[in-house]
Amino acid sequence: MRRQKAGSRKQKAEGRRQSGQASSIFRLDCFLLSAFCLLVFSSCAVDDRRADLPAGAQAAIDRLTEHYAEGRFAEIYAEAADEWRAAVAADESRAALERARERLGRVVSRATVRASVQEGGAGTSGARTVSVNYNTKFERADAHEAVTLVERDGRWQLARYTINSDALKQ
Repeated sequence: MRRQKAGSRKQKAEGRRQSGQASSIFRLDCFLLSAFCLLVFSSCAVDDRRADLPAGAQAAIDRLTEHYAEGRFAEIYAEAADEWRAAVAADESRAALERARERLGRVVSRATVRASVQEGGAGTSGARTVSVNYNTKFERADAHEAVTLVERDGRWQLARYTINSDALKQ
């Protein structure tokens, strides 16, 4: 009888030890999962900043992204360079950007494919230009973006913007 009680006590102690180990493993798994989610979701922020771009140009791209995300298409047009406004009327610009936003969603992340700064670019009246091409992940589809900015009077303005995606061809 004593042996049975001793064996029973050993089994209970072993069960508690294993339960404690399982609990520790569970906590470790939860911690690792939380750390992974934090890493993944924090990296999804749109922050493909380029050190080689002028700060004002990067700020203009950031504003464009914010306006697009919030559906402020009239502001994009109002802040754009003369080249943009000469190429497209305000209502056409709004309609095209609304359609893109509707089909693609907001920008999730960007990867720069190519970026260049040119002094006195052709067709920009001798103004400095920045051109950036991105592979962009939107909420509902992937796309290729091309942004051209022109600097006038110390301000960077949108001169050209294109989004190419299969989702826009439907």
